[in-house]
Amino acid sequence: MTRILPVLLMAATAISPAMAQSTWTAAQCGAEPKVPTVSTTNVSQYNASVDAVQAYDHAARIYNACVNQHAQQEETAISEDARTKIARIQSGSTAVQKRIGANFAALAQQLSAGAHKLGGH
Repeated sequence: MTRILPVLLMAATAISPAMAQSTWTAAQCGAEPKVPTVSTTNVSQYNASVDAVQAYDHAARIYNACVNQHAQQEETAISEDARTKIARIQSGSTAVQKRIGANFAALAQQLSAGAHKLGGH
């Protein structure tokens, strides 16, 4: 008697070969679980395939959780670094704008004083 596979398999996203070669990996999580081969040659091999798929499902879920955890940690670190760099850039930009504004205010005051001194010309 054959068994029905009582496993909800995770959805996979297609990745191009070129993208797969340059894809980030979480080395801390070890190797990605190997996908089992399903055999439908006979009932015994089919049942063994069901067991292998269930084991793969369990291992893949654990591996995926590990990858997600490390990805979130790295993304957070990158975001924090970016925020720090952006704040430094904005601070520098704001300082330039304030200096230029102060320069124009001082120049306007000097021109106004000069015009007053020279009789409003």
